[in-house]
Amino acid sequence: MAEIKGKSALVTGATRGIGLAIAQELLARDARVFICARNSQEVREVVQRLGKEYGDRVQGAACDVTDYEQVRSMFVQVERLFSGLDVLINNAGVGSHSYVEHMPVQEWRSTIETNLSGVFYCCHEAIPLMKRLRGGYLINIGSLAGKSAFPGAAAYCASKFGLIGFSEALMQEVRYDHIRVSYVMPGSVNTGFGGHEEQDPGTSWKLASEDVARVVLSLLEMDPRALPSRVELRPSEPKK
Repeated sequence: MAEIKGKSALVTGATRGIGLAIAQELLARDARVFICARNSQEVREVVQRLGKEYGDRVQGAACDVTDYEQVRSMFVQVERLFSGLDVLINNAGVGSHSYVEHMPVQEWRSTIETNLSGVFYCCHEAIPLMKRLRGGYLINIGSLAGKSAFPGAAAYCASKFGLIGFSEALMQEVRYDHIRVSYVMPGSVNTGFGGHEEQDPGTSWKLASEDVARVVLSLLEMDPRALPSRVELRPSEPKK
């Protein structure tokens, strides 16, 4: 893809944290960006704020990626606005911090549906749009929890382990359609995702959202002949 200017991108879970940082990096490189999240007010506020600098190159709508019909409607809107799609960043995700014995069934369902099924729904809709443009890039934001399980996170780890298998298979399915697939596996990132405030001095050792965004942009800017299908990103000096 090398040249990002003028490309169209959809970023899920893009009103804060990693998703917002990715959207801002794309806009700074003159891409057209559609953002989504579940909270409609947050989407409106972010589009309005970013629109002051980037104008109508930033669009957005509320979408719960666990609801396939909402995802379908969103992609119809994206195609109408952008006449296709070049880049999909699947970033929307939820955490889970329950031991299996005590985990509410709905927590399991919500985690798997958001972190795994939501990615499938979005890729399912994005691929035909990319094929019509004769290429594209699908980037899934995973986690190091997708390779290193730990207690109290069975649902989260299962969703991220599943995301790896999904991404690896999808990469092989669409590579000859000139669609590249990569997944990024960050370690601890200093966002509100883990229940801490981003400015908490006790979490300053963690990765910043911008670190993950720069990795995503470096993938997009790489010559299309090369495919770093998996990127692991860790804090350089984690807390002992």
